[in-house]
Amino acid sequence: MSECLQRDTPIIIRPIDGGDRDRLRDSHERLSPETRYRRFLAVKPHLTSADIRYLVDIDGRNHVALVATLPEADGAPIVGVARFIRIPDEPEVAEVAVVVDDALQGRGVGTELLARLAEQAVARGVHRFRATMLADNIAVQRLFESLSAGPVDRRRQGEITEMEFPLPVSAALAA
Repeated sequence: MSECLQRDTPIIIRPIDGGDRDRLRDSHERLSPETRYRRFLAVKPHLTSADIRYLVDIDGRNHVALVATLPEADGAPIVGVARFIRIPDEPEVAEVAVVVDDALQGRGVGTELLARLAEQAVARGVHRFRATMLADNIAVQRLFESLSAGPVDRRRQGEITEMEFPLPVSAALAA
């Protein structure tokens, strides 16, 4: 667990754990319909019990997730989540996703989550992230570009863009 200050917003970044089930559900409920759609590429008004299990019960090697919380006494609400899931046929590549509470978007929370997630990935032998997003989600595309350690491979099919990019080698030294 570590604390950081993101543009005057104190947050704590830590691995997700089994005690986060209700906090993750509450976090999802607070997201705007647009943010939910951008994260899941589908209408997702609620997380099912199966969704929660999948998103919280991770193995810590092939599926890693970090949460950003506010340092409040009342349950420390989750305000951001970043995760990667290793692609079985390409063990050096992992799917990556990030979501940040609407009120904190654009304040560096996603950037910090992804930087820490990249450290975790490189330490586990993942050297490239692959991300799928709406083609008009320019903010997240710029976020991923800022994390990339080299050329970004970008493919667009209709309303969906897929990006693949190398992770910073220095992330391995920081982990």
